[in-house]
Parts: sequence; C-alpha cells; structure tokens
Amino acid sequence: MAALIVVLLSWVVLRIAGTVGVPTLDSWRDSARYALAVMFLFTAAAHFNKMRYEIAQMIPRALPNPLLLVYVTGILEFLGAIGLTLAQFHRLAGICLILLLLGMFVANVNAARTGVTLRGKPATPLWLRTPMQIFFVVLLWWSTGA
Repeated sequence: MAALIVVLLSWVVLRIAGTVGVPTLDSWRDSARYALAVMFLFTAAAHFNKMRYEIAQMIPRALPNPLLLVYVTGILEFLGAIGLTLAQFHRLAGICLILLLLGMFVANVNAARTGVTLRGKPATPLWLRTPMQIFFVVLLWWSTGA
C-alpha cells in the first residue's frame, strides 16, 4: 500500500512542478514516469535494509536462495528507476519493469497465502494487491509507451 501512496503523491507533486515550469514534467505522462521512478527507488531501498529478511520470506520455498533474489530484484528496481528517467531507455525500462512486476507478483501471492508479515503487519491481501499491480503495469505501459 505504501508504494501506491508514494506513486500517487509523487505524481501530483511532480505534475505541479511541471505546471510551474519544470519542462521535463510538463505532461501527466512524463510526470507519471518520474513518479514511478520515485516509487521504484522507494521499494528497491527495502531490498537492502532490515526489511530484506521479511521480503525474503515472501518468496516461494521452491525458489533457491531467497535473499539473493531479494538483492537481485532490488538492483533491477534501481536500474529500472534510473531507466525511466532517461529518454533513450524509458521504453525499455518500462517493459523490463512490467516483466519484473509480473514475476514479483508470485511473491505477493505467496505472502498473502502464507501469512507473511511486513513490519509486523500482514502482507497486502490479494483483493487489494491485484488491482494495485494492474495499476502499476498499466501506468508503466502508458507512461513509457512500452
């Protein structure tokens, strides 16, 4: 849920910056792309702080070395966020981040089904996680022309 709040608040703030003269943010589409970059930087950071152990618990047991997967997905999120801000890479970054979100959705489903807690609270339930993931995918597709 925090990621949704981050992307929506960032989008509004960045769009306001665009209306007052920041040319890079002068459209809803461009400001959405930068808001997604902010969100992915926010979510990637959790892959490298003490939350990484809780995130590793989200990964299905059938996959090897969950902590390594947490680090790899965090790096991919950082790289994707950077790619979203570079004109020559934002389309490719959008495609890659969509694929990453689809792959990570497996961990979200597993977390919801097995009762994983994050910061002492249950993982986002699927009735909320699913439309959030769809929103992120659609926003990435729209804002990057993927």
